[in-house]
Amino acid sequence: MFGVTTQAVQGITQRLEGDYDCLVFHATGTGGRSMENLADSGLLTGFIDLTTTEVADMLVGGEFAADSDRFGAAIRTRLPCVVSVGAMDMVNFGPRETVPEKFRNRRLLVHNPNVTLMRTTPTENRMIGEWIGERLNRMEGPARLLLPEGGVSALDAPGQPFHDPEADAALFEALESTVRQTTQRRIERVPANINAEAFITATVAAFQSVAPRRERSA
Repeated sequence: MFGVTTQAVQGITQRLEGDYDCLVFHATGTGGRSMENLADSGLLTGFIDLTTTEVADMLVGGEFAADSDRFGAAIRTRLPCVVSVGAMDMVNFGPRETVPEKFRNRRLLVHNPNVTLMRTTPTENRMIGEWIGERLNRMEGPARLLLPEGGVSALDAPGQPFHDPEADAALFEALESTVRQTTQRRIERVPANINAEAFITATVAAFQSVAPRRERSA
């Protein structure tokens, strides 16, 4: 979860909490690593890896960066996995004055005095899509990749400051051209913003299609 995908994550967990104990991790670099460490320890049933913005920070140079083992737990454990591209419209920095000089003329949004967001470009999104796609190709367990055509965050919706259909298209096309789809590994485009009810419904359906239903004890 990230602030700009909170609505989606909350909606998904509300739908699934009758069958699963849903653990939510914040996409701050350490959050992704904590999630994957739990999976490697055998404590998870599956992933809904909705907010993968840590990859953007890793590849472009932000502060909430993943490491090169991102998605490694899903590869190693073969657990059911639903992936999306939440908050892939942004790279995260600290206060405005901490943004590297080479990015000073980019589209920046001062979220608060301590957080400055930078909109990813089509070129960056192609690179990100290719990197994620190659990682997904190594997943041998059931995997679904959902692409929200109406925007990848609350800031990427029509009328919002990071709305950029060209950049989103570059990300989606890179993923679709890189991921080798099989009966186990599928891509689905959803004509909705990531926080919309339609996307929440599609994510829950995708997870239920790949994950075993848990029988909860009384």
